[in-house]
Amino acid sequence: MAFVLSHAQDLPKDLKSQLAPFQLIIGRDGADAAALLPSTRASLPTSKNQPYHGTGRPLYALQVHNPRLTFQLLNTIPMVSFHRIGNAAYRDVPGVYTHIADPNERRRMALAEVDKAPFGWYHVRLAVVTGIGFFTDAYSLFAINLAVILLGIVYWQDETHRGVMPHNADTAIKVATSAGAIFGQCIFGYLGDLLGRKRMYGVELMIIIATTLAQSLCGESSTLSIVGVLIFYRVVMGIGVGGDYPLSAVITAEFSSTQYRGGIIAAVFAMQGLGQLAAALMTLVVVVAYKDQLQPAASVATCTGQCVNTVDKMWRIIIAFGGVPGWFALYYRLTIPETPRYTFDVLYDVEKATVDARKYRYGKQGNILNPVTQAQTRREMNGYKKPRVTLMEVFRFYAQRQQAIRLFGCAMSWFFLDLAFYGLGFSSASLLSTMGFDKRDNLYLNLRNTATGQIVLICAGALPGYWLTVFTVDKFGRKRIQISGFLILTIIFCVLGFGWKVLSKTHLLILYVLAQFFFNFGPNATTFITPAEIFPTRVRSTGHGFSAGMGKLGAVFAQIFFAPMIKRGATHDNPTPWIHGVMQIFALFMFLGMLTSFLVPESKRESLERLAGENEDVYEVQVGAWRSRTGRDDVEAPNQARVSGSAVSGRSTDGIIGDTEEKGKWWRFRQTEVRRP
Repeated sequence: MAFVLSHAQDLPKDLKSQLAPFQLIIGRDGADAAALLPSTRASLPTSKNQPYHGTGRPLYALQVHNPRLTFQLLNTIPMVSFHRIGNAAYRDVPGVYTHIADPNERRRMALAEVDKAPFGWYHVRLAVVTGIGFFTDAYSLFAINLAVILLGIVYWQDETHRGVMPHNADTAIKVATSAGAIFGQCIFGYLGDLLGRKRMYGVELMIIIATTLAQSLCGESSTLSIVGVLIFYRVVMGIGVGGDYPLSAVITAEFSSTQYRGGIIAAVFAMQGLGQLAAALMTLVVVVAYKDQLQPAASVATCTGQCVNTVDKMWRIIIAFGGVPGWFALYYRLTIPETPRYTFDVLYDVEKATVDARKYRYGKQGNILNPVTQAQTRREMNGYKKPRVTLMEVFRFYAQRQQAIRLFGCAMSWFFLDLAFYGLGFSSASLLSTMGFDKRDNLYLNLRNTATGQIVLICAGALPGYWLTVFTVDKFGRKRIQISGFLILTIIFCVLGFGWKVLSKTHLLILYVLAQFFFNFGPNATTFITPAEIFPTRVRSTGHGFSAGMGKLGAVFAQIFFAPMIKRGATHDNPTPWIHGVMQIFALFMFLGMLTSFLVPESKRESLERLAGENEDVYEVQVGAWRSRTGRDDVEAPNQARVSGSAVSGRSTDGIIGDTEEKGKWWRFRQTEVRRP
């Protein structure tokens, strides 16, 4: 395999001596190098309109038969044949890499180019399109806290309930979405690995849109209660919401450049904060719009007649609006290309992966797929045997000690986080009541102030936390932010739990806002980011889906066990007598979350392949009559010498061999033997 390397001054002297056994040939320009290595003539820059023709500067032409060493060299030394194409994030990979015969090396080189892409509007577009699902998710989960108040007025306006929904019905409706999300995260996570990210992406959004609309149109009958209908639709919606977690996270991670990956994924997750804000704003707008019909009622118990009809319209409008943003993102989700990493590593389609990368970057201006070249590279890739993504393979992979520890760290830190995060979120109305936000003279003021209180809490704590994470996660690191966040939350919940009865309402409000801030500038964002980065491509979506499913399991537990505990022994004067005890339990969960976070590796500014250790996996490669493993590279080039190369005392990550013996050099090579047929 032949390559043209950089000018003489760009090549380190010690590297020249190391490369001597690999047939280093010195020429004066691209034409000389092509003459010395005729097999590379077509790909070398020899025409006059190319930047390196006729410069007279010395070039190096290198002939190496070992693809692994080739990749190390090409990632270390700038190549002459890499002429610039505008401000391209993804170079003309088929044109630049046509001189590379090994398709696996073309894959590695192409992904290196993806990882180095500069930040651009295509990243913004990616964050918006993938973040719409989280907007809808957060909107639905937090809007239901306000909608159940209105549902109680409409369907439980009798002498027994007096406009208040029974606790069991309240809990079942709120938990339904999280329960469905557990199944959606696990199922769509696995299907994203089995069938592809693109094939499943958009399906979950269609589920969310359809079920959101269905909820707003449903009612009760003599044989079916409104609670049963809402639970059914919210469980199905939860499946769609859950499926959005692994797919959006993994697609964003696999399309993002290494330098900005954490911030882009965090921006996708930050749409959750905008969804919460939109739910509160929409409630406020609807309440103000129907002010005249609500003011005559002194409380929920006295809302009758025209007031009930008005409230029935209000909750339907609030719920239905959650599906509107999805309509704008659906087209882009259905037309998004498959991620290059999935096409490379699972489908083994080198040509399509490079074209999809440019399609994502440039839209319709990307390269046109050549079916002949595509078929040829597919045949070449048939020699690279990797296990199919089956459930048994997934279980075997995550049964490995290192992977099991990583998965346990991701899943349990997310589980402990959501126990407190959703426990506090579902109980926000009760907390606002305790702080005096809803104690007014009529129904209109009560509803308006509840919505206003939610807006204040979100803008003061949640939104700043989300966006501070976006701008700092690639600088400070995921692990540092997560552990620090858990530690601070432990302290906050200890203060809330042990000092609730003596703290003033102002102090309680400040601590609540701080908790919301450090949830989001902390583990709520990082637990979403990390699982999308540290697992190999073929099981990445499954690992993220399982971790997210454990988080939603914590949300279900929080609502089933801790929401009733808060109101245990409640009276008219003290509606939340056990809230201090629940805050103490949440402090324990935050401490446990901090401990499990130490099991998760730092993923800041590392390539996905290096984080996953994918090129340390042992997969047999059949090339001609030779077999090779990624731990040792033995390859056969047609009509050329067989060269076996291996790393000396090193660890392979991303094709770079680290030397553990010679501290002064981070690389060195050893040529083991040269044999001819």
